Amino acid sequence: MDRPELAPQLNFLTVPGPAARGGRPRRLAWWDWPCAGPQDHIVVCVHGLSRQGRDFDVLARHLASRARVVAVDVAGRGHSDWLADPMAYQLGTYVADLTALITHLRQDMPAARLDWVGTSMGGLIGIALAAQPAVGLRRLVLNDVGPLIRWEALQRIASYLGLDPSFASEQEAVDYLAGISAGFGPHSPAQWLALSRPMLRECGGRWRLHYDPAIAEPVRALMTQPDEAASRQALEQGEAALWALYDQITAPTLLLRGADSDLLTPETARAMASRGPRARCVTFAGVGHAPTLVSDDQVDAVAAFVLD
Repeated sequence: MDRPELAPQLNFLTVPGPAARGGRPRRLAWWDWPCAGPQDHIVVCVHGLSRQGRDFDVLARHLASRARVVAVDVAGRGHSDWLADPMAYQLGTYVADLTALITHLRQDMPAARLDWVGTSMGGLIGIALAAQPAVGLRRLVLNDVGPLIRWEALQRIASYLGLDPSFASEQEAVDYLAGISAGFGPHSPAQWLALSRPMLRECGGRWRLHYDPAIAEPVRALMTQPDEAASRQALEQGEAALWALYDQITAPTLLLRGADSDLLTPETARAMASRGPRARCVTFAGVGHAPTLVSDDQVDAVAAFVLD
């Protein structure tokens, strides 16, 4: 049962690697949802490319009676520090940061079972970590993402990523986010507000998005190779590396897919079900990229898998 009274604690971990803007040591922010039961299970939740850790509030409240939920603000998003070098907004940086966080969590709970729920980019980070036996992920949930990412989906994302718009009111900003997030599927006004508020910050009477606009620079660099053929070739090389990682995963894997997703195709989902960890796929009608893990059927699918 959901426990609406629960609220997470915001924590910070100083991480190595690329420096924060200004050259200072960099902090990774993460939200810690307390477990009301035995302290032997951690579920790490990681968001998509331009989102933040509070996307998982509904899921975390649902799981918190039986697991400690840690929801991360990936570098440059939410309360995590912005990077001095925009081109360091890459998968390698994120994997190193999350490895450091997992090591930190295991200092307090060395024997805990560790599961991963990753939406889009968070799923790609999960693939890289789950391929490393030393990390010890027990179960892996990939939310509408796989090793093969469609060019058309990247074009759509690149069309709004990093634009840094500002808005006269919070509601105007919420309406904008709902507009560019149509793939999330139908949500009530209250749900859109809950999903959008952590994405916003007020600055001088205007509302802006709560992430570093420079996270778009690596995406733009990929999309603006000398020609489209070169860009697609670079994307295919990345896909080959991700398939190689996926094939090394042995942890039971659940793949969630929006039936109308433009990023994860049915063909890729079928391939993921037949190789590597042979993911079990659950598809949600009326949803594109990506399920928000807010509706009961989506929350129940994840809970049944990680709380088994």
